[in-house]
Amino acid sequence: MMTSVEIVRQIAADYQVVLERESVHAMADILVCKKYKKGEIILNEGDVCDCMRYIEKGMTRQFYFKYDKDVTEHIGYEGGLIICLESYLKQEPTRLMIEALEPSIIWEVGKKDIERLSVEHANIGVLYRRFFEHSLIESQIKADTIRFEPAHERYNRLLQLHPEILKRAPLVYIASLLQMTPETLSRVRSASLNG
Repeated sequence: MMTSVEIVRQIAADYQVVLERESVHAMADILVCKKYKKGEIILNEGDVCDCMRYIEKGMTRQFYFKYDKDVTEHIGYEGGLIICLESYLKQEPTRLMIEALEPSIIWEVGKKDIERLSVEHANIGVLYRRFFEHSLIESQIKADTIRFEPAHERYNRLLQLHPEILKRAPLVYIASLLQMTPETLSRVRSASLNG
């Protein structure tokens, strides 16, 4: 397990932001490390998302229920940031849930704390903005992929951008993430491996 200072340096490197030593330590002071078992719920439907979560180790999924069916919205793993954006920004209860797919070590960054630091440290403000930019770009790519690409292209894009998900996540969740049936996913995978 990494220290809070190491995690801040890793996050800054991931988002390509240079943080001064003072900023690194200020941010390290607001991080909270949590450990979750496989299958444990990290955020429940109806809760308010009041922090961003950085995955040091493990894998998580964000999902919701639609017509009593479980729909996977996002799968995150090492180096990923998990946030229920609408709930976080509006500070209203979320419809999404977050679950640990593997034993996970997650660092929480409280909304009030990071907003305070963003005012006190310009470079933390830049990092905070980058979190949102990254999240919005990921959402746009996913929306465009679902809208415009056939099943095999969606699969290949996931393989290209996030091979870890295809290696580690249960197939039923991958199929849901790609908005296809497990049978279609099976056919697309076979064609991809044989093609």
